[in-house]
Parts: sequence; structure tokens; C-alpha cells
Amino acid sequence: MEKIKVGIIGATGYAGAELVRLLASHPVAEVVAVSSVSYEGQKFSDVYPHFIGINDTVLQSADEVIEKSEVIFASLPHGLSEPLAEQCIAKGKLLIDLGADFRMYSAEAYAKWYKREYSHPELHKLAVYSLPELYRDKTVGAKIIGNPGCYPTSISLGCAPALRHGLVETDGVIIDSKSGVTGAGRGLSQTTHYPDNNEAFSAYKAGEHRHTPEIEQVLSDIAGQDMTVTFVPHLLPVNRGIESTVYLKLKDGVTEDEVRCAYEKAYSKEKFVRVLPKGSYANIKNVRCTNYCDISLHFDMRARRLIVCAVIDNMVKGAAGQAIQNMNLYFGLPEDTGLCMVAPAF
Repeated sequence: MEKIKVGIIGATGYAGAELVRLLASHPVAEVVAVSSVSYEGQKFSDVYPHFIGINDTVLQSADEVIEKSEVIFASLPHGLSEPLAEQCIAKGKLLIDLGADFRMYSAEAYAKWYKREYSHPELHKLAVYSLPELYRDKTVGAKIIGNPGCYPTSISLGCAPALRHGLVETDGVIIDSKSGVTGAGRGLSQTTHYPDNNEAFSAYKAGEHRHTPEIEQVLSDIAGQDMTVTFVPHLLPVNRGIESTVYLKLKDGVTEDEVRCAYEKAYSKEKFVRVLPKGSYANIKNVRCTNYCDISLHFDMRARRLIVCAVIDNMVKGAAGQAIQNMNLYFGLPEDTGLCMVAPAF
């Protein structure tokens, strides 16, 4: 098979650099062009020296990347991907957006949570949202793929079997998530400054995080009815990883065995979702630098609650790895092509 020509716009951000790292070992894809507004004209390996001799590509403009590539990954802040999508469609290229511009079904929800209107509303009719384990069929023939957010990925995979099989109530859902600092991006802020973040742990944007509407969108899809959740994210003093603990009310008569059976059956054929044995706890260390989502199930039968713990690497399954998984689906490749990584032991 002729190699897929890949371009990355926003290559020097954390997710962009992770795309370069993962695609370096992809047997069918080749990174032919990369761009960065901040470092245009420099070599990629000047910005990330561990790529010396591996990727010394000169960072170009976004226009040049689109011209040279057949599939373009955009790893940019919200509001910047729509014009790129217009260019890609005009040239018959596939855009996979790692930002937020093509995640929401509702223009009103996007405007409310991201404080801006769509600049090209017509493009959203051509876009699909694809968390592969839940929406893989949508990628066939897609022109724009909206890659899911990191928090919504862990939460959606963690909740899907319970909601799909009607084992839990759809109200009163509480989600407590923790993320490593790479989730905040490469730009420095006071909360991610080492002296403030090291040996610290706190919540942020409680009840108002921008991933909330995406979480509710996917869970509502799965449940077949509108859902409202309470979502509280926290910042962990680690580089990468997300742990989401979700509290769901069990319906009357539902047993632990029923729940476990539903999860094991739902994910038995999924390469990247592992339901852990009874008594195990999902740990971000075990998915570090991989495209896996580990799920552990716990029960408070006194309170009739299912407690789901789901972990991912926010830079891989939560961003670059999932984007490559979507690319593999689009081109009819096995989903794990270029993604068969195992977490380091230490």
C-alpha cells in the first residue's frame, strides 16, 4: 500500500508533538509536512531535540501543509480549525480536528460554552464526531472528523455499557476527573507553573468546564434521552494521564454480576478498552504512553451506586492516539495500526 501523506498543523503543541512521535512508527503513514506559527522556519527537531535524526522537517505554513498532504491533523485552540476545514474540503483532503470546533452537534451549545459563533456553519453538516468504540461507522466517507476531548473519552467509555443497557438511572450522575498538566497545553500558566503545581492537588472550573456539553452530548446519545451531569475536573501534579471516577445510581434489582457482564460483553472485542478483574483499580500508570482505556467497576450496594473508574493517557487515547485510530478507520486499516504500545513498567 502506498504511504498515506500526513500533515500536522500545530505540530509543536503537546498533542501535535505526540502525533509526530506516534506516526514515526506507523507502517502506512508518513508525516510529510508540519506547521507552527510560533516556530515557522525552524526544524521540528530544534523545538523537540529528542527528534534529531528522526524528524528534522522544517516547520512551514498551514497552507503548505494542506497542499502537500492528503490527511491533515489540526491540533489548535478552538476557533482556528474551521478555515482550515474549508481549505481541506476545497482540495479534497481529510481534516481530523483535535480541537473543539467540530465536537458539538449544537451551534448554540458551542456558542454558550466557547463564547464564539461558528464562522462556517455549513461545514458542520459535513463533519462527524468519532469516538471509535462508540461511533466508528461514522468515519466512512467523512470529510471532517471531530476528535473527542480527553475527559469525554474516559467518561463516555466508562459509562456506555451501563447506560446502553439501562442498568443505571440517567439523573444524579456525578463525575470526578483528574488530569495531568499536559492537558492544559504547552503555554505556561500560574496553575501549571512547577512551584504551584508540584505537590499540589485541586479542583478547577467546577461545574463550568467546557467539556461538560460534550460529555452530556455523548451520554445522552447512548442513553437515548437528555442527560445533565455534574462534572468536576482536578489538576494532578503529573505530566500525563486522566482518571475519571463516575458515580451512577443503580436501578432497582440490578446486580453486580449484571453490570460486570454488560461491560465485559460490550468491550470483549475492543482492542483498546480493558475491563479489569474484580478487585482491581484502574491506574493511570498502566496506560501511560498507550492508546488503552482501563475500566474498573466498584459497587456501594448500601447506597445502590455503581462507581466506575476509567483511565487513559490524555495525550494518546485522549488526543493523538485516538486521532490516528480515526485515521486508520477512515482508510480501512486495522484500528491498532501504529498504536500497539505497551505502558512502561516504571
